[in-house]
Amino acid sequence: MLTGVARLTVIPRRTAPPAQVDGEAHVLGLVAFDTALLGPTWTVRAIERAARHAGHSLAVARASSLDGGSVTGAIASLRARGVEGILAVTPTDSALAALERVAPDAPLVAVGVGDADGVPMVGVDNIAGAAMVTRHLLDLGHDTVHHISGPVGWPEARERLAGWRAALRQVGAVEGRLLPGDWGVRSGFEAGRRIAADRDVTAIFCANDQMALGALRALHLAGRAVPGEVSVVGFDDIPEAPFLRPPLTTVRQDFAAVGRAGVDLLVRRIVADSAATPPGGAAPRGRVRFVPALVVRDSSAPAM
Repeated sequence: MLTGVARLTVIPRRTAPPAQVDGEAHVLGLVAFDTALLGPTWTVRAIERAARHAGHSLAVARASSLDGGSVTGAIASLRARGVEGILAVTPTDSALAALERVAPDAPLVAVGVGDADGVPMVGVDNIAGAAMVTRHLLDLGHDTVHHISGPVGWPEARERLAGWRAALRQVGAVEGRLLPGDWGVRSGFEAGRRIAADRDVTAIFCANDQMALGALRALHLAGRAVPGEVSVVGFDDIPEAPFLRPPLTTVRQDFAAVGRAGVDLLVRRIVADSAATPPGGAAPRGRVRFVPALVVRDSSAPAM
């Protein structure tokens, strides 16, 4: 039985759409899930805006969870509505495995889910982003960088972990402590409490800004000055990041560009599937990755 679809909504196209990629408007499907996490939420919003701007109708199926059955059910509901192609913001291993099992006659693009191997994808280069922020701390003179990671089973968490390790190995630095998190503020706080008592800790990379916020609070309660004693950096650049105390150094993702690229790639795949590629024409790229940007603020400083 196909289960797990919480609700299905349809976002109509604009009355007077701008020119399309292929001169036509398309009916697209979007698989998402209910969450307060910034990354998936902003990715979904970016896709919705990009589809509207391009004049495409968008049917949204919200899965109740990110298990394979829920994602499969959401896809089935969209296909029953006759969508021409599907965008999926389903950023866990089990959900991506479900996408890989979708019949090849259904054009599909995964968006903001990490470097998915089995399906066409659009997203940010998490490895590069994590490496650049880790190198930033090493360049400030910190002997090593400790890491509060995202949850197991999330490709983006795994990629940020890999980028952190790669940057440390590149300069021969001893690997700092790895503390597990779950993307939430509380997990960052608990990890921060565990590491705050270690006076050798001078730099912490948190896999997202919410966990960095929790770590900042834990360090403050432990009497550790940021950035005087400990530098803290995050990933995402949430709207509150410039207003934290201290303002947070982080990695900025261009969610709008990711959303536009996801819609564009899906439309190109729909067109390619509906007609033979013209002589000399290029097939649509199956992987689009954006390099994020380092945003340096006051939470990182030279090692004392």
